[in-house]
Amino acid sequence: MNFSKQLIYWYLQNERDLPWRKTKNPYFIWLSEIMLQQTRVNQGLSYYVTFTKEFPTVFDLANASESKVLKLWQGLGYYSRARNLHFSAKFIANELNGIFPNSYSDIKKLKGVGDYTASAIASICFNEDAAVVDGNVYRVLARYFGIDTAINSSKGIKEFKELAQTLIDTSQPGTHNQAIMDFGALHCKPQNPLCETCPLNESCIALKEKTIKALPVKEKKVKVKKRFFNYVVFISDDNKTQFSERKGKGIWQGLFQFPLIETEKSINMDVLETHAEFVDLVKLPIEVSSFNEKEIIHKLSHQHLYTKFWIVKVDALKENTIPWSHIENYPTPILIANFLKNFNPLNGYF
Repeated sequence: MNFSKQLIYWYLQNERDLPWRKTKNPYFIWLSEIMLQQTRVNQGLSYYVTFTKEFPTVFDLANASESKVLKLWQGLGYYSRARNLHFSAKFIANELNGIFPNSYSDIKKLKGVGDYTASAIASICFNEDAAVVDGNVYRVLARYFGIDTAINSSKGIKEFKELAQTLIDTSQPGTHNQAIMDFGALHCKPQNPLCETCPLNESCIALKEKTIKALPVKEKKVKVKKRFFNYVVFISDDNKTQFSERKGKGIWQGLFQFPLIETEKSINMDVLETHAEFVDLVKLPIEVSSFNEKEIIHKLSHQHLYTKFWIVKVDALKENTIPWSHIENYPTPILIANFLKNFNPLNGYF
């Protein structure tokens, strides 16, 4: 029994019961694949259910406001995925009359779709023999074939893609792709893989050479940058605050936030009150207090945000004001969403 047949045999006995496995509709497969980029299945599942109920067709998603899409995406992170999803939905609805592209090459032209997602949709929905290569596939192939080429190097990406393509079962490419991904997620796990019961253990090179823990190989990560965020949370006498959309191409574009002062290091209240941006921002009689004395550390892929929230009571506000009672209607980074769960001036602050 060859590699693909062994995996498919395992898969048919162990496949996960997931809602997108019950359809060949490319719209739903596309939603699931975009959501599961950089996201575990158990985290993405509830978002998928919410999205498909709120946007049952590509036209529904295309006609939604970006703010609504980002609000429903809140907590999944990597928000560019949601913006690209929305952009491509409008393209499919308006330029393609709602007809989803039906080949790898055309699917890959959609904004936010790369090799992996295009391969998954093309194979599952249109039976095209395009091999998927994600983190699970890298791990299975690196261990089984004993490959120590770095999976995040140009050479490794090309090598593993070519290998995956030679292994695919061309008669059932969608099933093959789902089989190898599930096998990596459930059996050939990153930590404590189930080698004793593995159907491939007799021919696995990493098991034979005792290099399971060493594979797959990754090149050294990019150095993580530290940033220091100070959010100024205004509370006026009529329970309004300043809240505005984050602009630019950096993190959290399109999400809403309190006025932000970024500093080179952690600061205390005395430094805050004399900071030029704070002085320019606050021009009325005020009372300042610290919500959290110790920074909240929010970790992103290449940067860690050391964050403090400063509560500033004022008589009145003029710019970018919203009633505090409306604040939960806006899409926010999970960092701010978590703060809002613990702070509410309408309920006596905490």
